[in-house]
Order: sequence, then C-alpha cells, then structure tokens
Amino acid sequence: MKPPRFDFVRPETIADVHDVLAQDGDEARIIAGGQSLVPMLSMRLARPKVLVDIMRIPALATIAAGNDSIKIGAGVTQTALLAWPGLSARQPLLAAALPWIGYAQTRSRGTVCGSVAHADPSAEIPLVLLALGGTVKLSSLRGKRLVAAEEFFIGMMSTACADDEFIEAVEIPTARPGHGYAFREYGRRHGDFAIVACAAVAGSRALRFVVGGVADIPAVCDLPNTDGAALDDALDAVARKLDARDDLHATAGYRRRLVRELGRAAVEEARRCRA
Repeated sequence: MKPPRFDFVRPETIADVHDVLAQDGDEARIIAGGQSLVPMLSMRLARPKVLVDIMRIPALATIAAGNDSIKIGAGVTQTALLAWPGLSARQPLLAAALPWIGYAQTRSRGTVCGSVAHADPSAEIPLVLLALGGTVKLSSLRGKRLVAAEEFFIGMMSTACADDEFIEAVEIPTARPGHGYAFREYGRRHGDFAIVACAAVAGSRALRFVVGGVADIPAVCDLPNTDGAALDDALDAVARKLDARDDLHATAGYRRRLVRELGRAAVEEARRCRA
C-alpha cells in the first residue's frame, strides 16, 4: 500500500516549524527519523495533509550537558546519543537501554525525541524518561513549555503535545551520587518490541521501579526499600495491579511473571551499582 498524497515541507529554522504548525495544526505531522511514521503512512494509519521534516535544522541536532541534566534535541538520533562521549558516566540507565532499541540500522535513523512523541508503551526511551523524572520541552508559536514525563504520556501512543506544538527537546537528569541504575528487557529476539521491560533507580532510602510493555503507558512505582521476601511481595503487588492482557506475544500471567523476575534482577543490579 502507498501513502496518501501530502505536501512536504523542509523548514530551515524552528520558527519556520512554528509557522507551519500554526497554520495546519491537526493536519500536519512532524517527521524526523521516520522509523514509526513512515510505516504508518504506508498503511494509511496516518493521513497528514502536510509532512514537516525537521532533520535539516542545526539547532535541533545538539546534545548539551548541564550540571544536572542532558538536553537532547529533536534531531538527535539514537545512534548519535549512544556514541556521545561520557554517556555511561553521566546517565548509565540511558546508556543501558539504548542498545535494546531496534537494530543498528533503525537506531541510525530513529531519533530520541521521535520515540518519545510516538509514545509506544513498549518503547525503551519513554520508560527511561519516566524512571529518571525527565521533562519534555514543547515548542510552538505561542511559546515554549516544559512538561514532566509523568504528565506527558497520557495513553497508548497519546501525549499532552497540542496540535500546534512539537517536541523541541527532552531533558534527562544525570546520575545522582549515591544512586544505582539498572535496565532489564525481554523480547522474542533482541531488537523486537519488549514483552516486558523494567528500569530501577535505587537510592539509599528510595526505590523507583518502572515497567513497560504491559499497560497502555509505562507504570511508575515507588517501592519500599526492602530486600528478600519483602521485595518479592512488593514486586508481586506491582505485577497484580498492572493491567496485563493476553495478546499474540504473551499471556497476562506470563507478563506478570516477567515483571517479578526481571524486576528483582533490575533492583538487585541497581543496588549493587550505587555510587
């Protein structure tokens, strides 16, 4: 199947993007790497009037390190971020999750912000953004605003981004002293969509645990900082509360079991890695 007809616009500045979105709004779609949008166009699941290619805007192709966060522009590919010097030291959870995204070929085209915009509940980057308490920078002719990750993802492939806005960047906190980070994922093959993915952030007093691939959006849980049987009970409670469903890839019961097993492995590793 071929995509329906659309106009193609390649703006040179962020202001040009604002102008197109202000004019065409709900009939325009942003394209960066195109790893999600192009298949949707081909299957006619997306029917935009205007396609706005942002990959030629230099201001969006930057990675900037601040004192306590990493700012990743909308044109930064997953491969570029993975190759960024110091990523493992600055944010080990992000460095651990990136190699699980698709394959080398798709990572070379797919963008970090594009994954956030697509909001697939099995995707690794939204899960990491939620685990770390990151923010999404939205931009439009009306101005810019920062939205916390927990407020940005509102449903399956649904976000708080308005029709005249686009994701200009995401900001991800850097590693905090005294905290450990770990990521675990299970899929049928490496690079496939995750059946279950887990991230753990362990501090001296707090334990944040995030599960993807089970519900419509990744589930964020703040667990008691326990060990042994008490940790098993806490993970069991998380697994039971998740809205797990049967599908072609796994049963709900199997997903809940993976949550318990991957979750324990992630928590234990995060605790071992506390600096």
